[in-house]
Amino acid sequence: MRPAPTILHLDMDAFYASAEQAAKPSLRGKAVVVGGLGPRGVVATASYEARRLGVHSAMPTAQARRLAPNAAYLVPRFSLYRTVSDQVMELLGRLSPLVEPLSLDEAFVDLEAGGTADDSASARATGEGLRTAIHAVTGLSGSVGLAGSKMLAKIASEEAKPDGLLLIEPGTERELLAPMSVRILPGVGPATGDHLRRAGMTTVHDLAEAGEAELVRLVGKAHGHGLYRMALGLDDRPVVAERDAKSVSVEDTFDVDLHDRVRVRAEVERLAVRCVERLRAADRSGRTVVLKVRRYDFSTLTRSETLRGPTDDPTVVREAAGRLLESVDTTGGVRLLGVGVTGLADYTQEDLFAQAADARELAQRAQEHSSPPVEGGEEGVPEPEPDSAELLAARRWPAGHDVHHEEHGHGWVQGSGVGRVTVRFEEPWSAPGRVLTFRVDDPLLRPADPLPLVRDAADYSSWPASLPKSRSGADFSGGGESSP
Repeated sequence: MRPAPTILHLDMDAFYASAEQAAKPSLRGKAVVVGGLGPRGVVATASYEARRLGVHSAMPTAQARRLAPNAAYLVPRFSLYRTVSDQVMELLGRLSPLVEPLSLDEAFVDLEAGGTADDSASARATGEGLRTAIHAVTGLSGSVGLAGSKMLAKIASEEAKPDGLLLIEPGTERELLAPMSVRILPGVGPATGDHLRRAGMTTVHDLAEAGEAELVRLVGKAHGHGLYRMALGLDDRPVVAERDAKSVSVEDTFDVDLHDRVRVRAEVERLAVRCVERLRAADRSGRTVVLKVRRYDFSTLTRSETLRGPTDDPTVVREAAGRLLESVDTTGGVRLLGVGVTGLADYTQEDLFAQAADARELAQRAQEHSSPPVEGGEEGVPEPEPDSAELLAARRWPAGHDVHHEEHGHGWVQGSGVGRVTVRFEEPWSAPGRVLTFRVDDPLLRPADPLPLVRDAADYSSWPASLPKSRSGADFSGGGESSP
């Protein structure tokens, strides 16, 4: 534990959904759900308007539709989210060399290591300055927690949501944690929480009062010892700048079980290409190819093949995944397929001509099969019969994705079906736009790249040099704590 609250935790507010609302003026203030849209789809993120109706992350989309039938249901646009994430992470990198990203929208920052804070006043000023900078650059809001440890900083940002800042003064940790549910502590999931509840422990205060010996008896030595320390507010984990991924993988869940062996093989090859795209984006290569197959009865099989050396060659990964598929019985039907690469190594440059050919192949296949996955969960993109008009429309015109019409300009897909695609024409900085419907093969309509969320972003090139430092004796005014 640090004597000053110089560990910052940033969590963007309903990130995917907020980005969609910022990009689509007609959806602002309305319920928005981002995720897989098929019967087996899963919610990735819901806007706060949708959350008030009971929708939450990891909920089946079918259940979300029952709770919020009038919400806008959109397929994720990861190219937009990564662009905004890069902007946010670049701002965090200016505060400290020690930034530990946890996902696209969440990270820890060691302010002490960057010299941007060394006491409560400077930490608060830096946190407020960060929130202002993020909004100016991206148009989105983020919640900030500041504390003397990573655990407490994360708890603080959660309590500050949405669009707030909470600073936990060192020495007040136990008082703050005492009335909170045991579920607030890292590692206490539904099963452990229920086990503790049956033992009469529902709050963090109950855990601290029970003592370490009792917690060890209830949940085991390793977990019990850590749980007792967390109940006392103790956490000495450092902020780690590099978090090495151990594997790269993609997977799809299908609305209808696949029985056609040719179709299954084609889907495995498509997943292999997407997996290599991610591998190359991370400048990595891998030695072991892994195939995951979940069958009609929910039994899950994995097969792996270790290559002679690391590779990022789409042909090699595709052929290895195909060989692995030959050893799996899929006659009863396939519910989910996944392809991954493990044993990662740093990217090493190979033959430039071969790389160029592979890049062309990746681009061509990505254009033919553009159905982005839902990060952190299974994809639920609708899968009608092979080569049907509905399948082609769903892949070419995913709900929420950007389009451009030569006469009407930039817009986004509201929906597609029965050979038609409905588009709302608007831009992030325009008023809500009009809605028009076209044939799915209209030659004037094409997919487009996302527009920036802020057209004239404020100039923050010198930030945070303008932030006052506590060592300078500057007066910190207006640093009041925002309510959660």
